[in-house]
Amino acid sequence: MPQLSEIRYFVAAAENGSLRQAAETLGIGQSCVSRSIMRLEDKLGVSLLERSNTGVRLTNAGQRFLDDVQPALQQLDQARRSAGAAGRAEAGTVRIGVLTSLAGGFLRKLLVVYRQEYPKVRIDVRDGGRDEHIAALRTRELDMVFVPGSRPVRNCECAELWCERIHIALARGHRLASRSDLDWPDLSEELFITSSIAPGPEVHDYIVRRLADYAIFPRVEARGACFETLVNLVSLGEGLTATTAAWAAVKLPDLVLRPLADPEDVLPFSAIWLAENDNPALRCLVSTAHVLAGRVRRGNSDWLPRRLDVKASVDVTSADARRRDRSP
Repeated sequence: MPQLSEIRYFVAAAENGSLRQAAETLGIGQSCVSRSIMRLEDKLGVSLLERSNTGVRLTNAGQRFLDDVQPALQQLDQARRSAGAAGRAEAGTVRIGVLTSLAGGFLRKLLVVYRQEYPKVRIDVRDGGRDEHIAALRTRELDMVFVPGSRPVRNCECAELWCERIHIALARGHRLASRSDLDWPDLSEELFITSSIAPGPEVHDYIVRRLADYAIFPRVEARGACFETLVNLVSLGEGLTATTAAWAAVKLPDLVLRPLADPEDVLPFSAIWLAENDNPALRCLVSTAHVLAGRVRRGNSDWLPRRLDVKASVDVTSADARRRDRSP
């Protein structure tokens, strides 16, 4: 069976018309080139080159063999370059699951910076609930998920990266819309609406739990609408809902967001991934996220060696300012 090196030496000799020039091009000895081509001819059972004092010339069989192997070598070189690019995260795909808005905040900045650093990597973003995302992570349908809270997930890597203050969404004409911030007792008589679609159930549980801290029995209705439709309903005066600071960047008619003043209403967000996932694009995303969050390098992971020059958005706090986990 011919070896790849023997074929490459033959092609170099044919293209240069000389064993000496082929050897110089390849950076090896001329005798090595000559012996390799002779072994190739022995294995094929034909003469590929006619040798003379002035150089080499292809035989008919040699020309036919060259025509057949050159496209194959080009495809092999392309495959090698593609594999190398994927290994360096110059190409490929990273699939992430999110439970928050990409309109603003840390996650948006992370994706912006990552695209700048790795412009040929495709970022596949999917919405869904926490449990749905974790299940997809385990089956390798997702590479990384960003979820509220900092609870560890069994057999997964978890890093708390940033925090966002909880805001109350309400109609511009609401009696509380003129306030700069709100407290839960201010909302004791209000009707809250949440989505039955993820992350709506988590929002529902958060509202119920926080109002219960003040011995308030809340009125909460679940609607079969996505969150974007839900906040439009809020702007029409259908009720109030809770969301995170990232949604403050979304501008909708007659909708205002007011932050909750209580320090307890700051929600940590974490990245979760499988340590055994060897996707190079994922490793680079992990590194970029840690650097952007200002996290100290730990263990033997290949964090990026430099700090990215990106400032945190308004009302989004680095996870290094640790707070008690208020996640559902």
